[in-house]
Amino acid sequence: MPDPLPTAPVLLVLAGPAGSGKTTLCERLVAEVPGFTRVVTSTTRAPRPGEVNGVHYHFFTPGEFDARIASGAFLEWAWVHQKNRYGTLASSVRDPLAAGRSLVINVDVQGVDNFRRAAAGDAILARHLATVFIDVPIPELRVRLGGRGETEAEIAHRMATAERELRERDKFDHVITSRDREADFAALLSIWRRAAARVANAPA
Repeated sequence: MPDPLPTAPVLLVLAGPAGSGKTTLCERLVAEVPGFTRVVTSTTRAPRPGEVNGVHYHFFTPGEFDARIASGAFLEWAWVHQKNRYGTLASSVRDPLAAGRSLVINVDVQGVDNFRRAAAGDAILARHLATVFIDVPIPELRVRLGGRGETEAEIAHRMATAERELRERDKFDHVITSRDREADFAALLSIWRRAAARVANAPA
């Protein structure tokens, strides 16, 4: 008989270089694990065809985004490519956790730092948070990026970014050294179970 699914809600925050497979891991976790949902983040960019407000993103005008920054509504936010802002509302995390739902989110290492700072002043967030870095050896990462049809200039830019991100790996609660999709997903499930056990056994 398989082990029962953990019931304590967790917040898994994943980061890793482009090509590490973190987006696929997030999508698979939501698709295959009951009770897991994706954190709905916020942005100032316009919706793309088929995107639904509150489902794919919370879409805000720049003025609306500014107002929420001023009120302290965001756990974290950042400019992306100096064009649009993206962020995570505290309510998009705290409300689902309070309802017993586990959450997963894919952000960059800057975003993870912001989550850590938010957790330092929020006992509930600190209890449920588990950060996961998807590590890919540099030679393997170059092979993966080359297989995505990107130009040499794009690959060089992503590789430089990856080298900076890899220097942050030791700050994470958990590290998955990427091998293949099945092994990586099994490792993420193991981390989730350990994190849920920690939450369940933590003092209320």
